[in-house]
Amino acid sequence: MPTHTMRAVRLHEHGGPEVLRHDEVPIPEPGPGEVLVRVHAVGVNPPDWYLRDGMSNLPPEVRPKFSLPVIPGTDLSGVVEAVAADVDGFCVGDEVFGLLRFPSFDGSTYAEYVAAPASDLALKPAGIDHVHAAGAPMAGLTAWQFLIDLGHDHPSPFQAAQHRPVPLDTNVTVLINGAAGGVGHFALQLAKWKGARVIAVASGAHESFLSELGADEFIDYTKSRPEELVHGVDLVLDAVGGPDSKRLLRALKRGGSQFPVFFGEFDEEETAKLGVTVTGTQVRSNGAQLAELGRLLDAGTVRVAIDSTFALADARAAHERAARGHIQGKIVLTVA
Repeated sequence: MPTHTMRAVRLHEHGGPEVLRHDEVPIPEPGPGEVLVRVHAVGVNPPDWYLRDGMSNLPPEVRPKFSLPVIPGTDLSGVVEAVAADVDGFCVGDEVFGLLRFPSFDGSTYAEYVAAPASDLALKPAGIDHVHAAGAPMAGLTAWQFLIDLGHDHPSPFQAAQHRPVPLDTNVTVLINGAAGGVGHFALQLAKWKGARVIAVASGAHESFLSELGADEFIDYTKSRPEELVHGVDLVLDAVGGPDSKRLLRALKRGGSQFPVFFGEFDEEETAKLGVTVTGTQVRSNGAQLAELGRLLDAGTVRVAIDSTFALADARAAHERAARGHIQGKIVLTVA
């Protein structure tokens, strides 16, 4: 077994990237149903900076509970170091990746070791390295649960009705707003895998990247408004959200749907008048779905784009990179 302490990045207070501290802490013990993972790489995701700034973007009644100090992070790729007696899917030495304990904020992946629920893990695709595998879980599962298969029946804190993906095939046109980011670039590839026609919206710098991923049409939002250029699409997946999200409803045909990945602001009367549906969900950890996505990653059908990598000790710089925006794919921390 390793020594009894490890390096981890923790928050002792809320604030900007400067509050991320590189600490020495005890190595966790895996409990029932868990494995201890030696972390090799960590995916950086929006919930990491929401946690860092104290969830100020969430209404107080839906904010998850957590106490400080806390180790942020949900995504990892690494190697199984120890296995609880009741776990039979994994062995010491297995390479694994996963989205841990989401939607709680107890993933604690910004660390050298993590106690991970075995049910949140899948075997890492042999064909990709730890950095690429660590970039896949949250963003890939978000795209999967919005577009392919919800895979659970937990109610969303954001809407009463259960989210239902729109069946995708060659007769369906999908517009993806924010197509170059983590969720967006997976959504584009999954929609293409299903045969759909995809219109990708991003800034001009990402045009060749998105064409390589299979986009049929590209719109540079810095030069034109997608809802003025495009009409009659079946589905809008909006990975950007915010108050401008409702403009994209005008790109939909009657009977079409808009899936806001982050909060949009919508007027029920307007959506009713347009004859469209707005529905979303909250991604949840799911090792079985991740194994399915892993097969597509192994085959090269879907690939993980890496925007940039930073050492774990440089988590602050990774968060500063995220704050600058215009991310192409995923930001990943490397551990060892």
